[in-house]
Formats: sequence, structure tokens, C-alpha cells
Amino acid sequence: MNASLMTLELCVIALGTVLLLADFWVPAERKKFLAYAAILALGGMFVLSFNGGGFCNPGSAFNGAFVNDALAVFFKRFFLLAAMLVLFIAAEFSSRISAAISEFYSLVLFALAGMLFAASANDFAMLFVSIELITITFYVLVSFQRGKLQSLEAGVKYLILGALSSAFMIFGIALIWGTTGELNFIKLAAVAPQFAESKIFLLGVLLVLVGLGFKIAMFPFQIWAPDVYQGSPTPTTAFLAIGSKAAGFVLLLRFLFSAVPNVTHTHAFTTLLIVISGITILYGNLCALPQRNLKRLLGYSSISHAGYLLLGVAALNANGQSAILYYLAGYLFTVLAAFLVIALVLRHLDTDDISGLAGLNQRSPLLAATITISMVSLAGIPPLAGFFGKFLLLKSVVEAAQATGNHGYYCLLFTALAGVVMSLYYYFNVVRAVYWSKEAKDLSPIELSAPAMVTAWICIAGIFWLGLFPNTVLNLATAAIK
Repeated sequence: MNASLMTLELCVIALGTVLLLADFWVPAERKKFLAYAAILALGGMFVLSFNGGGFCNPGSAFNGAFVNDALAVFFKRFFLLAAMLVLFIAAEFSSRISAAISEFYSLVLFALAGMLFAASANDFAMLFVSIELITITFYVLVSFQRGKLQSLEAGVKYLILGALSSAFMIFGIALIWGTTGELNFIKLAAVAPQFAESKIFLLGVLLVLVGLGFKIAMFPFQIWAPDVYQGSPTPTTAFLAIGSKAAGFVLLLRFLFSAVPNVTHTHAFTTLLIVISGITILYGNLCALPQRNLKRLLGYSSISHAGYLLLGVAALNANGQSAILYYLAGYLFTVLAAFLVIALVLRHLDTDDISGLAGLNQRSPLLAATITISMVSLAGIPPLAGFFGKFLLLKSVVEAAQATGNHGYYCLLFTALAGVVMSLYYYFNVVRAVYWSKEAKDLSPIELSAPAMVTAWICIAGIFWLGLFPNTVLNLATAAIK
């Protein structure tokens, strides 16, 4: 056992505990600055992850259940960066949370700890514990605005459906363990071919896929996303959109390609992945078309992006898997830029309607540019991160079609392209509201704090950098997949 490999996770948990205790001594008017203190601490951990210092050292612990390989390190840095940006949004949103803001910051860190454990999970026991740590923390974060009926309703829905998905997952794990006697992914991969014809084993694999499908909002397990996105506090929605989804995908990659690769590469399972990916793309985009609520729109958008990310899974090749990592990196800056603007502009309104953005170009040119760049990137327009991410995923599907001769990949390709075309309407509907809508009721300037301006510029820079200079992150992603 080499527990020192968990230094990063333990430091994050300790930081969350310190913030929780600091609530007793820090005056109410200064509790906002606890978020900035947490951001500085996470920033230090992020830097140390590149320079050693006990963070992200390679190796395995607990009989191989916990691994620090290149894939884990990539996602740990990803989660640290996401948490820092979410805490910036939470600090700006703190005026909307009437009490216990320190607890909110602490819960974000505890959810982050679960994501860090998920990145290193190489065993079903570690997978389930990390997923539950993430999910249980989000049960509280989603319903944190206790004075809002919508937030409580979202929390109850997420609780019920999350518990149901956990039940499916644990039943699937029990079936796999019962047939193979293995929980470790590497050991399972060695014996799984012997059970390729076992219906109980295959049912277990499908049930685990159901549990992970809930986390990434994959069809048909996506029904929670729009309601929960709409009802949650904006920082919670932002962390759900990027953190929880990325955690689901890293576990999905490890499960499908490390634990049961012989099942994943069968024709029947490949067809299942193709169908699920295509329907997820169509469902998300079609349902987003009539939406007027911004957070609900982004909820359906998140479903469609889960479908695009599943293109890389369905392709069953290394290029598709590295494209998933690159796409998530671009999605990080893109979606957090959108939620930053929502938190800053709509925090004093009782609605999240698109009309609340009317006249934003006059009120704050920086925020108008931020959400415009975000929407354009989400739509997949060059030269931004979203375009290159979609290009890599579609390229991996074409490669899979040429390598296997499976015509289903061509159907999936055209479905994805149709989804991109459909998304142009609702993304540019947001841009139209920002610059050309006549519904503006308030044209007073929006005063931005220095941290808010810095966060906006970081998101904009990240979107452009990943789109114009993709090689750095793409090389990291390729190395992580290897």
C-alpha cells in the first residue's frame, strides 16, 4: 500500500474541512474571501502537480485499486482547474445564498475530492465510492437555496434518480463480481474473455453502463438534467455541467477499455454505443430548440454534448479517446464562461430567461463578448475550441468507419453533423438577445469585480488558445490515453 499517492486528495479534503471550521470565526461580510483563499490553495496544488512535491506521482495503491497514471493526472489537473473557476463563480454568486456560504465552498471541495478519486479509480469498489462521494455532495449543492421551491424540487429529483442509478450500478457490480470473482479492472480484463457468453456477466456490464450513463446525461438516462440545471444555484449547475460529466467519462473510459475491452469491441456493443450516441445528440439538440430559459437550454445542450463525446467512445480507437479529453478541456472553459455570465447578469432577477441578456452589449461589453464567444464555441464554429473538438471526434468516427466497414458509423456521422446545424439556431438565439434584442428593461452598467474580470478573460483565453494552438493539450491527451 502506498497511501502517499493520495496526498492531493487528502489535501483537498483537509482544505474543505478548514473552510467548514472557518465559518465559526470569519465575519459574515468576509466569508466571500474564503473562496479566494481556497482558489489560491487549489492553485498551489495545481502548480505542484507539474513540479512533483508529492502530488500526482506515478504509481498504484491499495492493491491496484488506486492508480496515478497519465490519464489520472490529466483529469486531476482538469478537475482542479474546474473547481478554481467554479469557486470564482460561487464568490460572485454568494449574495444570492442567504446563509452557510462557507458550507457551500466546502461542499464544492468535497465534490472535487470525489472527482479526484474517480480519476484514479481502477477497481469497482473505488469507482462506486468516488461516484457516491460526488453524487451525495451534489444532493446538497443542488438544493442549497432552501428558500427557493425550484431548488428544493431539483434536489429531490436528483436525489431520487441518483439513488436509482446507484442501485443499478451496484447491482451490475455485484453481477460482474459474482460471475468473475474480480473487482480490479486489470484482473477483470484478464478473465473477462472467459465469460463473454455469460448473460449474467453481460447484464452486469449493461447495468454499470446505466449507472455511468446517468452521470454523463446519456440517453435514455438524461431526464434529470434540464430540471436540475434550471433549479440548482448557478455555481452548482456549472460544476455539474463540467465536473460531474468529466468524472463520468473518465470512469466510462476505464470501465469500457480497461476492465471489459473484449465486450466493448463486440459488434453488438459497438452498435449499442452508436445508437445511444446518435439518439443523445438528436434528443439534446431537438429539445433545446424551443427553450427560453438559459439554464434549461444549457441542460439540453449538455445532453447533446454528451452525445458528441460518446462519438469518441463509439469509435473504439485511440484517436477517439484522446479527442474526448481534448473536447472536455475546451468544454471546461466554454461552459464555465456561459455560467459566469449567467451568475453575474441574472443574479438579481427572478428569472433565467434569455430576455435577461437583452442590452448586455451596452451594459458590459466584456460579458457580452464572453457569452458570445462561449455560444459560438459550443456551436462548433472555427477557430474556437469547440470546432476543433468536434472535428477530432468526427474524424475518429470516419477512421472507425474506414477501418471496420461498419456503415452505422456513417449514419452516426451524418446525425452528428445534423445536430451541429440544429444547434446553430438556439446558440445564436442567445447571441441575438445580447446584441439585437429590443426587450431590454435595464441598461445600467454592470460593475465587475477584479476576480470576475480575471475569470472572464481566463475563459476567453482558454477558448481561443485551445482552438488556435491545440497541440499542447492534444499531446497531453494522447499521452494520457496511451
